[in-house]
Amino acid sequence: MPTPEFDHLWNYGDPAGTEARLRDLLPTLADADLRLQLHTQIARAQGLQRQFDAAHATLDQVERELTPDTRVARIRYLLERGRVFNSSGSPATACPLFEQAFEQAAQDDFYAVDAAHMLGIAATKGDERLKWNLRALALAEASTHPRTQQWAGSLYNNLGWTYHDDQRFVEALDVFQRALRFREAQGQAESIRIAQWCVARALRSLGRIDEALPLLYPLLPFADGYTYEEVGECLLLQQQAEEAKPYFAKAHALLSADEWLVANEPARLERLQSLSQ
Repeated sequence: MPTPEFDHLWNYGDPAGTEARLRDLLPTLADADLRLQLHTQIARAQGLQRQFDAAHATLDQVERELTPDTRVARIRYLLERGRVFNSSGSPATACPLFEQAFEQAAQDDFYAVDAAHMLGIAATKGDERLKWNLRALALAEASTHPRTQQWAGSLYNNLGWTYHDDQRFVEALDVFQRALRFREAQGQAESIRIAQWCVARALRSLGRIDEALPLLYPLLPFADGYTYEEVGECLLLQQQAEEAKPYFAKAHALLSADEWLVANEPARLERLQSLSQ
């Protein structure tokens, strides 16, 4: 199906700016389905700003206006309601919503992949996450729609982390390398850097530090706290604790500005600070 014009306005690194741009479009949309779709994306932007009550209120408004004629808006409503629940710490509440979205998106493989990919994130059991990640990837790779095919990069990444979380590091490395090749074919520099970092992380888990560090050092100029942290961890495994300290210090300075990490991983930040001293 055609891509709604407003989907191109997304900048996931700037949800507040995205919300403002989406709201500017509201007076221009007469079609009920498109207008409600736009509201679901406003809710998504609010959720990414951790404004969960506001996001639910926006979705409540959408829910009241859904009709049998607003089929796509209903699918996107289910997706975004599920995302808000998942982001606010209620994955068990989110999963049935994603399952409903998956069932209702049989005619729209882009949203079916989205729903399956969210189940690959939100499912509480590792085997369920793996099942849904593989299902989403199969749908994306089999699709004839370029927009749906673009899901493959994110899905390789998610599948790699599912394997990594299960300590299946060889399989994780293989999938991360597939992700890197996919991103290199796309030619998007930031996505390539992220994929390269994931390959290095899997190499560290396999004890292949001499291969990981050459992938990481070129990423340092881009001021990513995770890269500084990863270099520090690699050096630490090489018994170079003193050399690792400035990398841990830089990682702590950058990652302490991340509200999500401050709220959810304080021990990680404390460890970085300790290792930097």
